[in-house]
Amino acid sequence: MLQKDRYYMKQALLEAQKAFNKKEVPIGAVIIFEEKIIARSYNLTKTLNDVTAHAEMQAITAASTALGGKYLINCTIYVTVEPCIMCAGALALSQIKRIVYGMNNKKQGYHRVSHSFFHSKTTVTNGILAEESLALMKYFFQNKRQK
Repeated sequence: MLQKDRYYMKQALLEAQKAFNKKEVPIGAVIIFEEKIIARSYNLTKTLNDVTAHAEMQAITAASTALGGKYLINCTIYVTVEPCIMCAGALALSQIKRIVYGMNNKKQGYHRVSHSFFHSKTTVTNGILAEESLALMKYFFQNKRQK
């Protein structure tokens, strides 16, 4: 499982790099169904002028469209940073099977509110390629402060 998790998290990191290139907060996500990526996304809040355009929200919409339904019961999301409360709520409502994220988000992450936020059948794994996610975030905010 760890090898697959690392592979898919690398795909999410590629999405985060796209966000970075657009001067968006570098968070990326992919959603997997039956070992295939059915959704790829990254933060677009600045580009779309929309506070809800987080990577997870974009991925949920794309995956729901790909599957033709609102539930992601047999899917896994890989996201580079711990989901915020809004995204955690949307993931809970989607009944996603598994959530895998890289780095913790102490300021905005769902853990600030609850550790049992998701559907009862949802499992959560964290810390996958966390160092890589953290490095990209640090680099982004260091560059932002210098300008």
